[in-house]
Amino acid sequence: MTLLVTAASGALGHLVVDALLARGVAPEQIVAGARTPAKAADLAERGVAVVPLDYDDAASVDAAFARVDRVLLISGSEIGKRAAQHQTVVDAARRAGVAQLVYTSLAKVEGSSLALAPEHLATERAISASGLPATILRNNWYAENYVANLDQAGETGALLSATRGGRVAAAARADYAEAAAVALIGDAHIGKVYELAGRPLAYDDIAAAMGEALGRTVVHRDVSADELRAALEGAGLDAGTVGFLTGLDAGIAEGDLDVDDPTLAELIGREPTPLVDVLRAARGAVTGS
Repeated sequence: MTLLVTAASGALGHLVVDALLARGVAPEQIVAGARTPAKAADLAERGVAVVPLDYDDAASVDAAFARVDRVLLISGSEIGKRAAQHQTVVDAARRAGVAQLVYTSLAKVEGSSLALAPEHLATERAISASGLPATILRNNWYAENYVANLDQAGETGALLSATRGGRVAAAARADYAEAAAVALIGDAHIGKVYELAGRPLAYDDIAAAMGEALGRTVVHRDVSADELRAALEGAGLDAGTVGFLTGLDAGIAEGDLDVDDPTLAELIGREPTPLVDVLRAARGAVTGS
């Protein structure tokens, strides 16, 4: 059995390969697809086959699928292009007759108001229409996304949001990667749609975790959408980023990332990594402590 991991030079894809190796999959059974193979040179050094795979280049996708049994399609990062890019991969998987296609989707995607949702939903529908044996992993938010807020929280002692008490069930990227590895090597996961989530936290809890990681008090300030927009614009963010972030908070307020589900813990055989541990690790990596 040969397993292909797309976007393997990225943070999530690399961690999936790490998880597969840690679970005893032989390096020669893993193919790492990367737009720039040189960026996955360390995987090649460990015996993993590294091949060119660019979602915008159908020929490279077809070539990567040669003699591959199972595929993990990690969602692309280019918002607005992803539905078409993912369709290219789904079509190649169908032509190759793969035994399983695993896809990293988004939490509660069928009813989500988040700007990220439509392309994920389109991809899920494309996979369903293909008739391929598939597993859908609806990943919640990445805990690492809150690392970007640490510096400001450390300086001001405040975490700003317009989430109105909404909760986010974020988990560590490594937890999602381990779940993807488990799904990719087990027949029991074919045909399943999994909501993968950590422990749901309101922004008061997230601020407290930041304070614990920083060693100082951090409080959450829940503001209006207009106040949040003004603060983001004042920080010099471009209009597109401001729109995305205010839309994200609106979606959180509506419950788009509020998932209370034990599936992630069940798949990886342990509780997901606490947010404070993710923040501490990131802080330590920056400071060298």
